[in-house]
Amino acid sequence: MKSDYPSDVLRVFNKWAPFYDVVTLLAWRIREKVFSFASPEKGAKILDVCTGTGKQAFAFGRRGFDVVGLDLSEKMLRIARRGNRHENVRFAIGDAEHLPFKENHFDVSCISFGLHEMPCFIRKKVIREITRITKPHGKIIIIDWALPNGKIKKFLFYHFVRFFESKYFPEFIKADLQNLIEKSGLKFSRSWESASGCVKIWKYEKA
Repeated sequence: MKSDYPSDVLRVFNKWAPFYDVVTLLAWRIREKVFSFASPEKGAKILDVCTGTGKQAFAFGRRGFDVVGLDLSEKMLRIARRGNRHENVRFAIGDAEHLPFKENHFDVSCISFGLHEMPCFIRKKVIREITRITKPHGKIIIIDWALPNGKIKKFLFYHFVRFFESKYFPEFIKADLQNLIEKSGLKFSRSWESASGCVKIWKYEKA
């Protein structure tokens, strides 16, 4: 099966790289919540997939954890590296479909606002890859868009976000993400909603 991904993603994020931190400024609360959700133990190794400009990686790194932030966009990573003040945080360019790490390597793996940028068949591969490189009993944190409660809120949110998001967003937001994730062998732990239910954090554990 062929797709315009990842060329679509690279084109969009290379264009938005200089403005990305401004656009996502209000996400600081979510990044802190991701850390508390992950609750990594001392010495844990962390992987941040689709790291962008590295803000989630820094949320772990400033607490002393060893973190790898991986992204497809070199322009995004350039900004992340310029802003990196942590010796324990490093960044690498790479494709989430083929993570360049051995099996059972990380204690915590997270992906923020990346899955909705992917067609379904690639999304499945990425979840399998994240599962593969996470240690048994390790934690996987997924942060992405979700539909809020209420017909009017759903309608307004869907059409507003669809206006600026990728062409893969409509299929993503209507899909049963939790079922897809659990089919990869992950056990649901807990979830948290923000922005009236428009943003959701899911925590899973690898068997």
